[in-house]
Parts: sequence; C-alpha cells; structure tokens
Amino acid sequence: MAVVKRIRLFLIESPIRMARLQGVGNVKGTVKRVLLELTASDGTIGWGEAAPWEVFTGTPEAALAALDIYLRPILLGRPIRHIRETMALLDKALVGHAEAKVAIETALFDMLGKQTGLSVADLLGGRVRDTIPLSFSIADPDFDADLERMSAMVPAGNVIYKVKTGVKPHREDLAHLEAMRARFGDTIDLRLDYNQALQPFGAIKILRDVDQFRPTFIEQPVPRPHLAAMASFAAALDTPIMADESCFDAQDLTEIVRLQAADAISVKLMKCGGLLKAQALMAIADTAGLPGYGGTLWEGGIGLAAGTQLIAAAPGISLGCEFYMPHHVLTEDVLEERIPHRDGQVVVPDGPGLGIVVTEAAIRANSRVLAMRD
Repeated sequence: MAVVKRIRLFLIESPIRMARLQGVGNVKGTVKRVLLELTASDGTIGWGEAAPWEVFTGTPEAALAALDIYLRPILLGRPIRHIRETMALLDKALVGHAEAKVAIETALFDMLGKQTGLSVADLLGGRVRDTIPLSFSIADPDFDADLERMSAMVPAGNVIYKVKTGVKPHREDLAHLEAMRARFGDTIDLRLDYNQALQPFGAIKILRDVDQFRPTFIEQPVPRPHLAAMASFAAALDTPIMADESCFDAQDLTEIVRLQAADAISVKLMKCGGLLKAQALMAIADTAGLPGYGGTLWEGGIGLAAGTQLIAAAPGISLGCEFYMPHHVLTEDVLEERIPHRDGQVVVPDGPGLGIVVTEAAIRANSRVLAMRD
C-alpha cells in the first residue's frame, strides 16, 4: 500500500489585478498562500493549497509552520488511502489550522484519485453537476471600473454578482445598487455581502433600504457572534440571510439552525477544514433545508479545484460559487492550464484527482516563492 514519502512546501506571493474592499478587511497588491506537494512511495504526486486570510482565519506563515513543524511528522509514512483516519490524527495533534489540514486532505485525495483513475468528485460519492454558476464579487474601490467589467462580462453569460456592501457610506451603496439595476435590470442575479460590517443596532433599517433592489441573499450583515440579530433579520426580511463568518463548522451550523439565524450558508474549505468536513456540514444544512454557496478566501487554482470537485458532488451547494480569482484577479496562476469558465459557469474537471496539472516550473514562473521547505 502506497504511503506518503515526501512533503514539499512553497510559501508564495502572487500579484493581483485590483484592490478589494470588504467589510472584514481589505486586500491590495498581492496575496500569499502555501502550496503543498505530496509524493507517495509509488511515485504518485498530489497537490494541496492553504489560503488563510489574517482577518478571517489565520496567516500563511502560520500555516507553513503548522505543516512543516507539527503535521509533517504525522503525515510521513501514512497510507494514502486512509484519509479519514489521517485527518483525525492531525486534528488530535494540532488544534485549529484548518487551512493547513485542507491542503493535506486535498493532496491526499488528489493522489488517491490519480491512483484509482477517479476524480475527487467521484471519490466523494459521484457528481451531481458538471458545471457550477459563477459569481463575481463587486469589490473594487473604483466602482466605475467594476461597472465596466460587468458590461463586458454580462453579455458573455456572467450574470451573478455579489456586491461588497458596508465598506463605503450607505448612501454610496444605494447609489451603486441603483446604477447596477438601471443598467442591467433583472438580467443579473444580484447578491449582497456585508462581511460583518454592520452593528446590530440600526442594521435592520439599512437592510430594509437595500431590500428594494431584490437581492437573492444578504450575506453576514453583522459580526460573527450576533446570531440573535441574524435571526431577527431572517424573520423580518423577505430577502434570505446567508451566514458566512458565523458558520465555520458543524457546531456553528447546529446553533444557527436552532436559532433560525440564517436561510443559507457559505461553505468554504478554508473555514471548515476539509472536503470531508464540508460534506458533514452540508449533511446538517440539507436536513435543515439550508442551501449552500461556494465561497472563497484568496485561493488560487489548486484550492479552487478542490472546491469545484466538492460542489460537483454536493447537491445542496446549489447557489453557485465565487471561484473567479484565477481568471479575474490573479495576474497569473500556478496551474499549467486554468480550470475552464464557459457561459458564466465553472466547468468541473473530469480527469483523475483534482483534474489539474501543477509543476514547480509553473509555480516559480507565476509567483514569488518566499520560502520553501523540503
């Protein structure tokens, strides 16, 4: 039985095309992440990615240390096929560091898929969809630039747009939403995301103001702990409320369901800690009747390939995904060939494992390697 023989880590920095303003924090210039290459005793190679964000989950430097110092000794020599057991051992050895564990689990599934000739979606139970509707986030400080992007993207079939609200003055948010509806009408699927920007006191008035623009959902209007306020919004508004920062794991979701604090959830591998944990999260959501949405932090092509495979095999993650980084924000990605987007949809790769090709040459050509561990 093949086991993990070699572990290589790359802390990389990638330039981005545009600044991003969000209620929980801003990004400009570059993003950092950790890439993981595992090699099995039979020569099979698998890739994973850890993409923390310091204002959301943690730091790339901490993920690098977690992988290199604490998790490496446990992972070396582990059977490739014993993924669930390996992940339990990692959880026992190190609390938290979900992103580092995502990278390991993804690489193990990538290797297992290549060994068996199956895609990760097949290994997760089989796909229910071959394409996923793509959502683009309106978060450029220059709203006119985003409006021009939409003018090019909408005719190409990209019709889902999630507006980052609560960062600029409320009056500006209303003006931007009005401009989008005036130019594109009901041809676009409009969604709003406050990223915890509002305080519970007075938030309902702001949310009623934006309700007039008929958004598909309003995501995380208030900070993570305020589930009672979230429940009040869900009860008072016609527009569904989505939980993101309030829903990291199954325990969070159990409380959300108990309080009826949301109508939908954002599922992010970097939050919940892996593909298997995301499936467990969606088992609760499916039972409670809460649809899922494929959210992201700042992953590149490897992390988003894992998310694509997850959604392909998850019936309940039915609200699309925001896997636009490699095509629209990163100047270059580390994949030899990017995952296709077609007519506003992400096309799920059907090759073995993640269905992608990564090489060290591509990593070094398309990013700045800040540190490497072998």
